[in-house]
Amino acid sequence: MNKGSPRLKPNAHGGMSPPGKSLFVTAPDGLRLHVREYGSRTSPGIPVVCLPGLARTAADFDELAPALAAGPPERHVIAIDSRGRGHSDHDVDHSNYNCMVELGDIISVVIGFGMGPAVFIGSSRGGVLVMMMATMYPTAIAGAVMHDVGPVTEAKGFARIKGYLGKLPHPRTYEEGAEVLRQLLSAQFPKLTAEQWLGASKRTWHPKHGKLKPAFDIGIANALSGIDVERPLAALWHEFDALHNVPLLVVRGGNSDILSTATVDAMRERRGGRMDFIEVADQGHAPLLEGELVRQIVRFVAKCESARTVPAAQSR
Repeated sequence: MNKGSPRLKPNAHGGMSPPGKSLFVTAPDGLRLHVREYGSRTSPGIPVVCLPGLARTAADFDELAPALAAGPPERHVIAIDSRGRGHSDHDVDHSNYNCMVELGDIISVVIGFGMGPAVFIGSSRGGVLVMMMATMYPTAIAGAVMHDVGPVTEAKGFARIKGYLGKLPHPRTYEEGAEVLRQLLSAQFPKLTAEQWLGASKRTWHPKHGKLKPAFDIGIANALSGIDVERPLAALWHEFDALHNVPLLVVRGGNSDILSTATVDAMRERRGGRMDFIEVADQGHAPLLEGELVRQIVRFVAKCESARTVPAAQSR
């Protein structure tokens, strides 16, 4: 039965939250990680794992995750706050904010939740982690959504993000935060409404001790300090090629300065055209996971489920 849009419910801060529940699990080194879980672990549909970007949180999936869980068919969906982000513990050792440690966290969470082969939705850095997982734990991946990320990260975009990551102000109100984001990102997102900027503000800052603080450990910026933005970042074509046997959807913001059209074309060529692609007009890095884009991703996940039902004799 199609349950339509998820109902919202009041949260602890007086706003509205989508359905789902927060759980905390222990990372291999003892750090506490926050996971937002939707649906039942016995749901008949393919499970889905959502991985946010570098300084982003599970809240970026507040509309997408419940839509995926509702189905049809109903699905088990989790969104993971990487260490130092959202409601996960901060790491006193900032050098642990690296992809290898975060990949170990994800694998331990996936195994702990008993997730069978799942569709992984990786936003920005989350997509890098999906590619890395494909090389180390390929049987875990039944499909992938690369949300404004590819094997090549454009240096211009990385430099822009690195430039403001540890310098975000502490606004007095969410409305003030919305204006900060509008001034910072309006070139990337020229057509967002006031409501959308406010939503972005609520995902970027969290209340703490009566003040609004960034929803991530600023130590993440320290972990990036040694990266020279004048030099190209290492390409991940080997990791990307590890996804060659699973359905793939690539989402790009039309104004993205992280994922170029040239990289998208090269990705498609390496897969022999076997790649779904969505470009979101008038949005940059990374397109908001709401509205029509949510519906398109839900349809792609259903496509992954159909691919799994092909008899083995036909799939050889």
